[in-house]
Amino acid sequence: MTTLRSAPMMPAVILETKRLRLRALLERDVDDLYASCVDPELQRWIPQPGPGLPYTRATAEHFCLREAPAIRTGGDGQHWAVVDRASGRFSGSVALLRTQWTSGVTEIGYWISPWGRGRGLATEAVVAVSRWALGQGFQRVELKAAVDNTGSCRVAEAAGFVREGTDRNAMPLHEGRTDLASFGLVPDDLR
Repeated sequence: MTTLRSAPMMPAVILETKRLRLRALLERDVDDLYASCVDPELQRWIPQPGPGLPYTRATAEHFCLREAPAIRTGGDGQHWAVVDRASGRFSGSVALLRTQWTSGVTEIGYWISPWGRGRGLATEAVVAVSRWALGQGFQRVELKAAVDNTGSCRVAEAAGFVREGTDRNAMPLHEGRTDLASFGLVPDDLR
C-alpha cells in the first residue's frame, strides 16, 4: 500500500462497489465521454473545456488519452471512469484533484452521464473514492459544488460530507459565475 509519505503520485487502482467499477479512462470511453460532456445539464454546471468553448470529440479523446493519465502521473490526483458493472457502459467520472501531499488534503469531483442519473451512482462513486483516499492516509477530502446544483449538493451530503461554507463567486460557468458550496470529509466523520 502506498502512503502519503512514500510517493507524490496516487497508485493506479481499480475500485469496485456493488454496482460500479471505477477504473482508468480508456480509448473505448471516448464516445460516451463526448456524449456526456455535450449534455446541456452537465455543461450548465461544468463548463468543459472552458467557459464559451465548445466540447468536441477531439476534446474527449485528448482528455481520455492524455489529460486524465497526466493528472495521476503529475501528482495532482487520480481520475476514474465510472462504469456500470451490469452493462459495462461508461456512466460518468469521479476524480481526486488539487492534491496537497504535504498537508494530506485532496478534492473530489464527479459527474454522471445522462443515462446513469437518478440511480445513486454519483453517491456510490463518491463514497468509494473518498473512503479509499482516507484509507490511504489523507486527512481531508474536500468537495465543492455550485450552490444551485441541488443534485450535486445532495450527493455530497448523502456521501457523509459536512457542509462548511460557501466560496463566493468561485467558479466560472458558460454564463456568468457561481458560488460554490464547500464540503469536507475527515477521518473523524467516519467514526
